[in-house]
Amino acid sequence: MNGADTAWVLVCAGLVLFMTPGLALFYGGMVPVRNVLTMMMQNIIPLGVITLTWVLVGYTLAFSNQGNSVLGEFDAFALIDVDTPQFHTVTAGVTIPALAFVAYQMMFAIITPALLTGATAGRLKFAGWTIFLVVFSIVIYPQVARWLWNPKGWLTQLGAQDWAGGLVVHASAGAAAVAVLLVVGRRRGWPNLKTSPNNLPLMLVGAGILWFGWFGFNAGDGLQANDIAAQALVNTHVAGGSAMLTWLIVERLTSGHSTLVGAVSGAVAGLATITPCAGYVNTGSAVLIGLIAGCVCCFAVRLKHLLRYDDALDVIAVHFVGGLIGSFMLGFFADSRVNPVSADGLFAGGGGILLWHQTVAIVCVVAFSFVLSWLAAALINRTIGLREPGPEQDSLDKVQQGQAAYSLSGVTTHPTTSGRGADAPEANAVQPGEPRHVISAIVNTDRIDGLRDALL
Repeated sequence: MNGADTAWVLVCAGLVLFMTPGLALFYGGMVPVRNVLTMMMQNIIPLGVITLTWVLVGYTLAFSNQGNSVLGEFDAFALIDVDTPQFHTVTAGVTIPALAFVAYQMMFAIITPALLTGATAGRLKFAGWTIFLVVFSIVIYPQVARWLWNPKGWLTQLGAQDWAGGLVVHASAGAAAVAVLLVVGRRRGWPNLKTSPNNLPLMLVGAGILWFGWFGFNAGDGLQANDIAAQALVNTHVAGGSAMLTWLIVERLTSGHSTLVGAVSGAVAGLATITPCAGYVNTGSAVLIGLIAGCVCCFAVRLKHLLRYDDALDVIAVHFVGGLIGSFMLGFFADSRVNPVSADGLFAGGGGILLWHQTVAIVCVVAFSFVLSWLAAALINRTIGLREPGPEQDSLDKVQQGQAAYSLSGVTTHPTTSGRGADAPEANAVQPGEPRHVISAIVNTDRIDGLRDALL
């Protein structure tokens, strides 16, 4: 075993795990105040549900050394007998423990379905969402991962490439988001419904965690601490930065303002778009990919009004469209001089072969995830329910959580009868049985004025 490679993969697993609470903060800051806890809960629950499904059956379906090009066998059920896995993006020199690979891939499986909750914000019933997570993490995600990330996978054998999840993560989650939206429908009053983010600083903190975690998401996928990992990390950062600037320029030209929400959305769009390319392209290509992502994904936000689907937080425009165009552009920008295991794209002299393989992979992954997600969502909605009943103006936090995200009841003041604390000392007293608050007394301005005069 190589200690440096093992340590790097384990650290990257932790970084990817950190992205899940980061996503909860990101989405939680963007929804109305009445739905903050509900949104965060929808993002956190995959940490419990998918951890178990991955250990029991997900991993063996995706990365079993047995099985065929479509589906794995149960030789690694519950991780009882885990052989050294076959790796998809690196040479034969990988020397890390099998369980390090299991842990790293587990974090990808956890965050993938959580991405779609931004599209359905304010509508999902918690029990139905939990059942959908189980189905997605067993029936959909492991199969797509096997097709593209296992050497036996039929898309891998075809020649399609996906460095860190443009198709496996973003495209599959985006297609699932479209399917679930068709089942749960629009929010009442949309598109005339006006909602505002409840906490943009919280959104920014979440976005910062996502950007930070994305270094593990992309730079760890080669499973080695080497020059390709460094290239993937740099590509990730510059694509996010260039996409942010492009989005802000487009936003300024079209609406007259460059906003914080636009900056964050552009960065996430660039990070999602570079994901399938990060370990296969050079830095200059990453800049161009980010510029394209910022422009295309910004305009893609308007699709929901043209096609009449209610994507609350623009998941489809940012993650779905970003993952698709990144996977497609890999057919142009891939360069074997960056990574010898990669085929050459059109601009590197490889012709259109890789571009064709990427197109086939895009169509197959999107169709597979959409159809099965729609079937699962429709069945769940007809049985235990997937959409929360009742109008959205009611607080889902109170319905599902029994509490509110923010409480300022501990910061209060008491009124006075004459306007001065010295004139009404009884107003400052805590009455019997009255709770003591953080601020529970009137500031005596006369005493402050006297103290100031004495000091001067």
